[in-house]
Amino acid sequence: MAPSFTARIQLFLLRALGFLIGLVGRAALALRGPKFASKTPRPVTEPLLLLSGMQLAKLIRQRKVKCIDVVQAYINRIKDVNPMINGIVKYRFEEAMKEAHAVDQKLAEKQEDEATLESKWPFLGVPLTVKEAFQLQGMPNSSGLMNRRNAISKTDATVVALLKEAGAIPLGITNCSELCMWYESSNKIYGRSNNPYDLQHIVGGSSGGEGCTLAAACSVIGVGSDIGGSIRMPAFFNGIFGHKPSPGVVPNKGQFPMAVGGQELFQCTGPMCRYAEDLAPMLKVMAGPGIKRLKLDTKVHLKDLKFYWMEHDGGSFLMSKVDQDLILAQKKVVVHLETILGASVQHVKLKKMKYSFQLWITMMSAKGHDGKEPVKFVDLLGDHGKHVNPLWELIKWCLGLSVYTIPSIGLALLEEKLKYNNEKYQKFKAVEESLHKELVEMLGDDGVFLYPSHPTVAPKHHVPLTRPFNFAYTGVFNALGLPVTQCPLGLNVKGLPLGIQVVAGPFNDHLTLAVAQYLEKTFGGWVCPGKF
Repeated sequence: MAPSFTARIQLFLLRALGFLIGLVGRAALALRGPKFASKTPRPVTEPLLLLSGMQLAKLIRQRKVKCIDVVQAYINRIKDVNPMINGIVKYRFEEAMKEAHAVDQKLAEKQEDEATLESKWPFLGVPLTVKEAFQLQGMPNSSGLMNRRNAISKTDATVVALLKEAGAIPLGITNCSELCMWYESSNKIYGRSNNPYDLQHIVGGSSGGEGCTLAAACSVIGVGSDIGGSIRMPAFFNGIFGHKPSPGVVPNKGQFPMAVGGQELFQCTGPMCRYAEDLAPMLKVMAGPGIKRLKLDTKVHLKDLKFYWMEHDGGSFLMSKVDQDLILAQKKVVVHLETILGASVQHVKLKKMKYSFQLWITMMSAKGHDGKEPVKFVDLLGDHGKHVNPLWELIKWCLGLSVYTIPSIGLALLEEKLKYNNEKYQKFKAVEESLHKELVEMLGDDGVFLYPSHPTVAPKHHVPLTRPFNFAYTGVFNALGLPVTQCPLGLNVKGLPLGIQVVAGPFNDHLTLAVAQYLEKTFGGWVCPGKF
């Protein structure tokens, strides 16, 4: 299945175009000059901002901390830091303060004991942020699309409603890429989000605003969605935790755009947070009745797990080579698991991983159960009404007149080229089924797979245009339908986050979440920006 000459030429032209666009973008950035004196926000000084969601909820339940003080501390941090990172794009501070006051009043009445409070409201008083693509009553729900800039949510997405019912208090909504289909979070409505570890670097996408908001300690728990790595890439680039659950466990209802047809099976809604101990409790709440499909209360004995690892995809011509500092970070984990934990660790070579991008395209080309084709991206750009001519939009973009971002225009132009015909679909569907079987048999119910989160640490702004396929390091696991937890592993020599993906067999999310807590304890987890 070696790439054809035509495919190589198309790739070369695509990268050349992306390189030129990237140069223009960086030149424009340089001409504007530095916007901020520092390249990172100030470190956190308020102790309340350094507690997990679970710790905050416990202190609030015990009446040791007032909810209004917690919310106010986060509001102060947001006002100080968000102008630099542009993570939160719409605040709801007034409503949040009222809700915090109501929590304190409830607790002052002392009608329930701590155990009852924990059972009813496990996240009582805990600050929450939500990706703008999800409905949050009274907040915009545009997904960065100009045609929807006036769309205001009249209700809550299912997961948002469940978290609010569990006591969480939303502070606002966070930025995303246009229509959630690119791995740099920037759009014509809200602008671009910046990495809190270095403002000149990307936050990832599409849940990038959520990633940088959490990393900058402007929130403690958040909601993201993932159809190609949209939780895990931002979690990786921003040094936090993110979990893509097993498909079908957490409801996706209440977000735009909503995956339909064959793609619906692969879109996953999941938790993002700074502290690993919040992942499982968040997942329990967000899944609702779907949590019965998982085994989150099963105790995991890490020493008895079988660990497998692979340092790169095997050499796809589409992807960048994996950075050496990421490979070294992964090897440190492997050595620790072998020598300190005493676990079984095996290096593997899964040859079909080099077709990761092709498998993702196969997934996105799949028809629904009713035989209908997936919704075209160009139709989503017009929000199912206005006709959009991608070529004309490219000309307008060159003149600074288009309301769309260049990644969206590029995807609309290439959509038909990227989509597989029946012959190619069948060929790579067979590859996907074979790789899925190989991984599931290897992992069983007691194995996890360690794999790079991305070939590089967070790139500088616009660079993704020159490396459009690197997201396949995360996207392949959407195609395979496996649960994955993204775990931070400290910072590299330039102060940018390192990390790793932990993968398990279907519905074995409890294994990856247990490994996440162990890696946090061993390697430090989230590192506060500005301390490097």
